[in-house]
Amino acid sequence: MTATLSLAPVTGITRPVIERLWQLYRHDLSEFRGSLPDTAGVFHTRPLDPFLAGDDDRRAHLFLQDGPVGFALVSRPTSAPRLMSEFFVVRAARRQGVGRAAVDALFALYPGRWQIPFQEENVAAARFWRRVVAEVAVGGIDEERRPVPGKPHIPPDVWLTFAVGPDRA
Repeated sequence: MTATLSLAPVTGITRPVIERLWQLYRHDLSEFRGSLPDTAGVFHTRPLDPFLAGDDDRRAHLFLQDGPVGFALVSRPTSAPRLMSEFFVVRAARRQGVGRAAVDALFALYPGRWQIPFQEENVAAARFWRRVVAEVAVGGIDEERRPVPGKPHIPPDVWLTFAVGPDRA
C-alpha cells in the first residue's frame, strides 16, 4: 500500500530539500529546453529563488510520502488565475498516483481558475496535464500556445486555463 501524500510549505529548514529536488527537475527539463549546468555542474536556481523569499504571491510546496517525492511552485495563490509555475515528481514516484494526489491537494487548497503551462515535447507531462485537467475542470478548458519568453529557439509552451471547484480532494 502506498503511503499517504501530504503537502508541506517550504521553510528555511526544508529549503535545501527543494534546492536538491530542483536539480533533478532541471535535469529532466534539460532534455526539452537544451539547458546545461554551470561549470560547477549545477543548474541555476534563479527561477526558484522568488518562491523561497517569502513573497506572498508565490508559494512553494513539497510533496511528502515517507520523504520528499516532489514539489510545486504556485504563483498568484490568492488571485485568479493561479499559475502552476513548476511541478515535479521524482522518477521513482511517477505513475503511482503521486502527481494526481499532489494536484488534487493543491486544487483543494487553491480552488478557482488555474493556468498550467507545459512543453508539448514532454510527452508524459502533456498527457498527464491534459488527462487531469479534463477530469477536474468545471466548465470549459482553453488551450493555447505561447512563446517562451527570451527563448525563441524553443517551441512554444502549451497553456491550459480552466477552473476547479472548492470541493476537490
